[in-house]
Amino acid sequence: MSFRATVESMSKIMDDMGITELDLERQFLFGVYRKHIHLSKQTGATVAMPALPISENAKHTTSEPSDNATSGYALKSPMVGVAYLAPEPGAKPFTKVGASIKAGDTVILVEAMKTFNPIKSDRDGIVKEILVSDGAAVEFDQPLIIIE
Repeated sequence: MSFRATVESMSKIMDDMGITELDLERQFLFGVYRKHIHLSKQTGATVAMPALPISENAKHTTSEPSDNATSGYALKSPMVGVAYLAPEPGAKPFTKVGASIKAGDTVILVEAMKTFNPIKSDRDGIVKEILVSDGAAVEFDQPLIIIE
């Protein structure tokens, strides 16, 4: 059965049973991925943002730069995925706030489709702020790090 046929079949079953919400959960090596889906006949399916675990070692938990970060350069995610600040759990992070980095240094990994993609700095500078937490979902063009 094709993916489309599976989704259509599940949708019909959900309609027949009057189900309007669905919670999905899957465990990974780095944590648990949770997604809440609310279905509405008027607007189609809308998906809430996934709730991923936040590392206790994360320095910053906001996805928006703070007021003092507006003067720096924002290194942005080239893809949708899950950001990791270290090469593996328990390992030393690629960078930290206040660290000097050079163009070409890996600063974050973004996992997309089970592939870990190194995100490299495209300029020399000092890391002013890290805008994502370890294991956080990131969107295309989302700022990851502020470089000064």
